[in-house]
Amino acid sequence: MFDRDRMSEELRTLKVDVTRLLSTAGEEMFESSKDRAEALADQIRAALTELGETVEEEQEQLRGLIADRPIASLASAFALGVVVGFMLRRH
Repeated sequence: MFDRDRMSEELRTLKVDVTRLLSTAGEEMFESSKDRAEALADQIRAALTELGETVEEEQEQLRGLIADRPIASLASAFALGVVVGFMLRRH
């Protein structure tokens, strides 16, 4: 009625099958996560490239403004330094 050897063999087979399934599922999850991380890294690289280009354009505009109005630029920088100095002195 109850075959102990057959039951043990079925349990071993089940254990092997479950181990194989878990291993496959883990590998698939790892690959999926890796693909998503690579896609995110590509998006970040693209955003940083675009940001770098924008900063370069703004830097050129700022240089042009400073070159056109050197005294006003110097006075603005001095005023900003005085304000920051007062703020730091209070704390």
